Amino acid sequence: MILDKFRLDGKVALVTGASAGLGAAIAVALAEAGADVAAHGNSRTPDATCEIIRRAGRRGHAIRGNLADRETSRRLVADVLEEFGRLDILVNNAGTIRRAPAAEYSQEDWDTVIEVNLSSVFRLSQLAGRHMLERGGGKIVNIASLLSFQGGVTVPAYAASKGGVAQLTKALANEWAAKGINVNAVAPGYMRTDNTTALQQDEVRNRQILERIPAGRWGEPEDLAGAVVFLCSTASDYLHGHVLAVDGGWLGR
Repeated sequence: MILDKFRLDGKVALVTGASAGLGAAIAVALAEAGADVAAHGNSRTPDATCEIIRRAGRRGHAIRGNLADRETSRRLVADVLEEFGRLDILVNNAGTIRRAPAAEYSQEDWDTVIEVNLSSVFRLSQLAGRHMLERGGGKIVNIASLLSFQGGVTVPAYAASKGGVAQLTKALANEWAAKGINVNAVAPGYMRTDNTTALQQDEVRNRQILERIPAGRWGEPEDLAGAVVFLCSTASDYLHGHVLAVDGGWLGR
């Protein structure tokens, strides 16, 4: 049955940035599809997310760590393997954004954004990938952005990092597709999360954004759930190196 291919029963997933927003919605969706989930939080411990996961009848494991610290990636993967004994799915969702005109952008902000949004994605993918290569398969889903395709304004580091995520997705897929590991990405459009609060509250920018989106509304975190579950399931076994835009039609206008 085709619907059975979307089930994740018996799988173990690690979702970064899962204390709220997109990551929380993704972690819960994976649990509802049958996976046990390790939910990572940076500044907040994702206890609330894990409670919802447990109510869905799956194991939820909360872990916390600053992904700007290079040691955190190694610790997260080791923690998941110790707790569950395996890792089948990695969702690299955690990200940060710092806004400033390019001429005034600080080196500190640049370093932090690149470290969290791009370098940690590589480190986690490398560490999880080694385990998946030994097991003969796995699924890695990176959360890219519309700014993987466009440049944005006053977010040079974010745009650079998300462009890098798209290219890293393709590079890893080229190496690992024949070895049973699917590496793909989802590029969310304008989503109603903490990262976009400033845009939502700016009356002019909010109107401009809505006028550009064919669907006529901001995306909600739950709008990503189906796409991510698909990319983590056997239904997507022949999909490699793809960046799937979930944007209400933004890129088509």
